[in-house]
Amino acid sequence: MSEKTENQSNALDMFKWVVVFALLAGLVTANTVFGEISVLYRAVTAVVVVIIAGFIAASTVKGSTFLSFAKESRTEVRKVVWPTRQEANQTTIIVLAATLVMALILWGLDGIIVRVVGYITGIGA
Repeated sequence: MSEKTENQSNALDMFKWVVVFALLAGLVTANTVFGEISVLYRAVTAVVVVIIAGFIAASTVKGSTFLSFAKESRTEVRKVVWPTRQEANQTTIIVLAATLVMALILWGLDGIIVRVVGYITGIGA
């Protein structure tokens, strides 16, 4: 019995996804075909169709899983301790200083390697 119900659920979910993609494809096609109609009307229609497609997609197993994931992610983001402005500025200055030091080191190494290769090959000044 459980397997039969699961197969029916999968078939219904597949049908819902086909409807969602058909709505979105129809929206793109209608937007192209009815290009002479006011942008306002087309935009309102697009928003309505996307909302309807979203509700249909949310009623599937994958859609409800995604919504659950989004809610949990929002909860986790609220737990993050964000740095203060001073901490962010100090970290930025440290990164810029480290980048500058590495750039100077690489520039110096490049100059040394160019001179050594030039000396070995006899090319250059």
